[in-house]
Amino acid sequence: MASLIIFRHGQSVWNLENKFTGWVDVELTEKGKQEAINAGEKLKPFHFDYAFASDLKRAQITLSLALEVAGKTVPTTYNKALNERMYGDLQGLDKTETAKKYGDEQVKIWRRSFDIPPPNGESLKDTADRVIPYYKAEIEPKLKAGKNVVVAAHGNSLRALIMYLENMTPKQILEFEIGTAQPRLYELDSDLKVLKAENL
Repeated sequence: MASLIIFRHGQSVWNLENKFTGWVDVELTEKGKQEAINAGEKLKPFHFDYAFASDLKRAQITLSLALEVAGKTVPTTYNKALNERMYGDLQGLDKTETAKKYGDEQVKIWRRSFDIPPPNGESLKDTADRVIPYYKAEIEPKLKAGKNVVVAAHGNSLRALIMYLENMTPKQILEFEIGTAQPRLYELDSDLKVLKAENL
């Protein structure tokens, strides 16, 4: 049996400022760092063989702080396949101002539809089309070998992964909230069927 733990990065500067972040490489806030430290406390009872994070420093720093607090030294891989969805022309814009400009309904469609991307950006479907192949190629073989894996990534890249792991519909996953630095544990059997899924 293998364990997979996934968690979103701690609060970033642009989370705090209510901006669309996407692939912009912003820092964590002090609160975000503390959230990562709290996540690390929850990881203490677990053993990890491999760690993965996106190519963006908010996920990398969250992972690094959490592992440090948990007292774990783990081979770590960073890859842009795990990046947040690319928000295109919306990146850097204030979410409230954007809603005033384009209308609440249009912004809701961009943020919460499965396959409609914002202008020059990615939909959740586009994000899943890079997250899932990477997961299957790089992470599943390790889990199949009975190794335990921890992944730090982003709200939408993790939505794509959770949708795959828990066989959710697009509607279910779009309503699924992922808190900052809230570890979610999956216990998997030898065929990678999910035996248990729970927030720590």
